[in-house]
Amino acid sequence: MLLRISLFVTAALLLGAHFLRAGNLMLVALCLAAPLLFLQRKRWSLLLLQLMAYGSGLTWIAAAVQLVQMRQQSGQPWTLAAIILGAVALFTFVAGLLLNSRAIKDRYPG
Repeated sequence: MLLRISLFVTAALLLGAHFLRAGNLMLVALCLAAPLLFLQRKRWSLLLLQLMAYGSGLTWIAAAVQLVQMRQQSGQPWTLAAIILGAVALFTFVAGLLLNSRAIKDRYPG
């Protein structure tokens, strides 16, 4: 259980760092506050956290596509950047999927 929550918190911190680099402090605050929903023991909070994880994964994919296009246009190498951002997107999706386990659902009743 602790591992599942820790993976989500790590994913939220990574996304917060991404938004901090972009200068979007409102989304940084949202990323930092999102894990506090684990304290709310309701099913809706768990669903909201899963939605955030899946949306975050899509954000990482969009960032990867944008970065690859930018690097290709400027003639810079792009493969490593695509692999890294793809791995972060996969990590984020897995963090969301792990919130769908029976152990977590039992602690967050409907």
